Amino acid sequence: MPRLDRVATLYLTSPLTRLIGPRQGTRVPILMYHSISHNLFGRSHPYYQINTQPTIFSEQMRSLRNAGYRTIGLSEAWTELKAGTDVSKSVVLVFGEGYRDFYTDALQVLVQCGFTATVFLVTSRIRRNSFCIEGADYLTWDEVNQCQRMGMQFGSRTVTHPDLRSMNFDQIEYELGHSKEVIEQKLGVAVDSFSYPFAFPEEDKHFVRFLEDVLENIGFEYGVSSILGRAHCNSRKLFLPQLPVNSWDDGALLHAKLTGGYDWLHWPQLLKRFLWHNATLMQPNQGTRTKPVL
Repeated sequence: MPRLDRVATLYLTSPLTRLIGPRQGTRVPILMYHSISHNLFGRSHPYYQINTQPTIFSEQMRSLRNAGYRTIGLSEAWTELKAGTDVSKSVVLVFGEGYRDFYTDALQVLVQCGFTATVFLVTSRIRRNSFCIEGADYLTWDEVNQCQRMGMQFGSRTVTHPDLRSMNFDQIEYELGHSKEVIEQKLGVAVDSFSYPFAFPEEDKHFVRFLEDVLENIGFEYGVSSILGRAHCNSRKLFLPQLPVNSWDDGALLHAKLTGGYDWLHWPQLLKRFLWHNATLMQPNQGTRTKPVL
């Protein structure tokens, strides 16, 4: 069966975006990678897969370089978006979790292409010796330092990768603040970026405002979330949208993601979450709302 999001993107939304979409150069794609390996994590459906095979990752990076793209960090992306700079050939590369294969299979490719990236660390899994969870190895602090010396940046993805909405204020503050503090101590630089673990609850306005305040108070300036699409000047800078990339992204689909053809998927994504959110707020057989958990 054809992959429906790919078919719709290539043959419907991409042509429409070229005709009536936002002006090119006003939005920055943030490409979200996780593992650069052959390790199939959990669900193997093309949409959910979080690994990119090393050879395919190399091809993707070299195609970006050959197409004239440059990589920028989140702070530079935000500055250029707010200034109205043409960012049509700019891209942000981010990696979730802190898997060791970033060091073994992605780093040299990035350096050879003249690219930089931001890796978001789950700090409890980054140790003196490589730590393994469910068959996946994580970076060591020595490897993180080596990556930093080669131009890579690092941000926080919490201490333990929890569902933040299930936690109280003190627990959330610890997950955010302690992870930031640990990375700063280990690397000797300020950490200003954060990556939200799991699906971002943009439909829960109360929680989003609360989390935004906590992040700002702790000292984070930029963040990324699972909202689909490209970042623009009116995005919330602590919850910037991303575009997931994996082994199923051939040249045509990757190009469509870079140029806005995949942004449409945010709307069915949001509708699904909004309907689910409203359903879970209803008490069984009572028709009353439950109090959101912070």
